[in-house]
Amino acid sequence: MRVLVVGSGGREHALVWKLKQSPRVRVVFCAPGNAGIARSARCVPVRPDDTQALCDLVKKEKIDFVLVGPEAPLASGLVNALKPLGAGVLGPTREAAQLESSKVFAKDFMARHKVPTAPYTVYQDPQIALAYLGSSETPYPIVVKADGLAAGKGVIVARDADEARDAVTRIMINREFGEAGDRIVIEECLQGVEASYIVFTDGETILPAVAARDHKAAFDNDSGPNTGGMGAYSTNDILGPELESDVLKRVIRPVISGMKEEGFPFQGILYAGLMLTSRGPQVLEFNVRMGDPEGQVILPRLRSDFAGLCEALCQGRLKEYNAEWDDGAAVCVVLASGGYPGPYLKGKVITGLKMAEEDRRVAIFHAGTRAEGDNFVTEGGRVLGVTATEKDLASAVMVAYEAVNKIHFEGMHHRRDIGAKGLKASMEEPLV
Repeated sequence: MRVLVVGSGGREHALVWKLKQSPRVRVVFCAPGNAGIARSARCVPVRPDDTQALCDLVKKEKIDFVLVGPEAPLASGLVNALKPLGAGVLGPTREAAQLESSKVFAKDFMARHKVPTAPYTVYQDPQIALAYLGSSETPYPIVVKADGLAAGKGVIVARDADEARDAVTRIMINREFGEAGDRIVIEECLQGVEASYIVFTDGETILPAVAARDHKAAFDNDSGPNTGGMGAYSTNDILGPELESDVLKRVIRPVISGMKEEGFPFQGILYAGLMLTSRGPQVLEFNVRMGDPEGQVILPRLRSDFAGLCEALCQGRLKEYNAEWDDGAAVCVVLASGGYPGPYLKGKVITGLKMAEEDRRVAIFHAGTRAEGDNFVTEGGRVLGVTATEKDLASAVMVAYEAVNKIHFEGMHHRRDIGAKGLKASMEEPLV
């Protein structure tokens, strides 16, 4: 098979890495890829938002199926353009991608189909939103969300009226996220433990992946601004069989059947960001693609042929595919550039990669890197994802941080508590 992966981050490196393990895959192309991906795939200088160039590439290289990594090309209709070409495409259409590209669409959809989520209100006028925030009846803390795509940074938790007014001003008046802030959702701030639950679906059959837990805040103890994700871990006990069954029944199946009913059949990867509360699982958000960095801990735990899974999904025969998952644990620690998630440093030489990769339990996924002579240098905010797989979470955490300590670049920062909540929870009674 000839496969194209669209994107340039750590998630896309993990997708390429997993596809390359399949004996059925002859060649993997990546558009545009990055310096690390270029070691194992043919990187093509085509941007993910250049729909026509991607269509031309699929035709020229006789691509069998396409995996779309990031959310923006899905939201802009890349799948709609690729499907008539005859290649398989793993990803939803523009219409189905609204589950991620519009917070308003997602919340209204959940309300229509009785999917559990926080109570919410939609605002188009910033002055009306600001007036609500000053009301004595506003139940702080609250969450303010930009309607559109904002690279994972458009969700702000406000502890009081001042923080809430600042969030509305940033999103709707200062236009920090552009047209993504034309509308906002203000919702109750749910309390509990977060989890990421990802499934593969061809629109009929649902194939669950292992659950994961993301760490969005920039700094330890969940402090600082939100980021695209500073690390993740995956173990079997994040949900457990009973809770997983509940999520499938109350969240996943109603979404897949509801999208079909509304004329937008969903095919691809559906990611439910959940809060596990005393009232049961509640949906925080949907993504319509593999998470980043969740993909860097989910894919290493897949024992089955990933290319076979993708092919079965694209051909509408996912019911014939049986996935086998590793029973251990995986941990990913993201190494970020100095200044991230704000303006960050670039061009800093990265050292220690070869030493860190000598451990066969470790996989290093490049995100914001480029080649400069014989060196890799920093190019993005999130630079590397250091993933370790082991028999249990404690061992995986130890191996991951041992590898992290071998890597260096000027300004490098990372969280030191990835997986800590999981280790603590394993010694306590489950929440629900």
